[in-house]
Amino acid sequence: MDRSQRLFEDSRKVLVGGVNSPVRAMKPYPFFVERAEGCRLYDADGRSYIDYCLGYGPLILGHANPAVVDAVAAQLEKGTLYGAPTELEIDFARKIAKHVPSAEMVRFVNTGTEATMGAIRLARGVTGKNRFVKFEGAFHGAHDYVLVKAGSGATTQGVPNSAGIPADTTKNTILAPFNDEEAIERIVEEEDDLACIILEPIIGNIGCVMPKPGYLRFLRKITKEHEVLLIFDEVITGFRLGLGGAQGYYGVKPDITTLGKILGGGLPIGCIASTRDVMEHMAPVGEVYQAGTFNGNPLSMTAGLAAIGELERPGVYEALEKTGGYMRKGLRDISEDLGIDTRVYGVASMYQMYFTGEEVTDYQSALRADKELFLRYQQELLKKGVFLPPSQYECNFISTAHREEDIERTLVEMESALRTVL
Repeated sequence: MDRSQRLFEDSRKVLVGGVNSPVRAMKPYPFFVERAEGCRLYDADGRSYIDYCLGYGPLILGHANPAVVDAVAAQLEKGTLYGAPTELEIDFARKIAKHVPSAEMVRFVNTGTEATMGAIRLARGVTGKNRFVKFEGAFHGAHDYVLVKAGSGATTQGVPNSAGIPADTTKNTILAPFNDEEAIERIVEEEDDLACIILEPIIGNIGCVMPKPGYLRFLRKITKEHEVLLIFDEVITGFRLGLGGAQGYYGVKPDITTLGKILGGGLPIGCIASTRDVMEHMAPVGEVYQAGTFNGNPLSMTAGLAAIGELERPGVYEALEKTGGYMRKGLRDISEDLGIDTRVYGVASMYQMYFTGEEVTDYQSALRADKELFLRYQQELLKKGVFLPPSQYECNFISTAHREEDIERTLVEMESALRTVL
């Protein structure tokens, strides 16, 4: 019995399912990490893995980035939490407002879940309306209003609707298929109590589902026409596609934006951002209440400032786009050489390969991909020292720490793994 297996047996006695988040569960058991550096994880048994999970997205600079580590170490000596404002919060808010097109003011929170929950509450407070649209398969955190046909672990675990959520809680949640203009047209025309539409511009929790050309602009146009607020959940895409996130990449500015993951430099964070007029509906100025003990804590502010500072360096995103394109092309070439039906999607440093012969444009088409084949492929890659998230319905990520030789080795192992499982 190796050490990870022994640790898993111990963890099951004190942690539900042996893990603290369902997405970390793997069969027969997960490997336990001892340390990480650059693009590699090192487990309790001394094995190393080239990492394409990257903490499910936050670690765009790779593990233990020196600039982030040094900044956090310096802040630790000054204290970890004050319960009072700091200049760091001002500096970081200004940095976000500089780069994110929709951001004039922000409210820092601690998780993406808190950010989307607060954003929907804010939209309701601003409009005085109650209902909102979310897209099937999109994951906006684990709060009650949005845990309906959710992606991420909810899809992988086969429990898209969680027990413990009263029916009345989701009566104001309207589901729509992604990339379907007619469905949205019907909803906005029929619903007179519609506060907002919330979406991941690229759905990163059923793999990597791209918006059809013009779809985001369509959503912006129709929401403006019907006085419905548009919320971009950029917890995944924020600072991933570029400094301006998906809204900068696609040139579509939402009314409210939520951020997280990369924004924290590897530490917990969430953020709600919008114009001054919208944000000043929040307490203590307005009547929409949101609070948190660790909101704007100095460690997350420091790590985030250091991380964004690194991403501001010239050429960073061009290099990530090149590396991501190399990976996506490599996977398409391997699939063609082996004569297998796959679909590879992604942009910048995001990608996913679906085991299916049809185009994946929404939740239903993603579900028709062969998830069991993907899991066998993922397990085979683990044996070869490559770590992908253990689900067909998660996105894979590349960091600035991944070099061309890392991608080349990965593609060799991916071809070998596919030959083994097919």
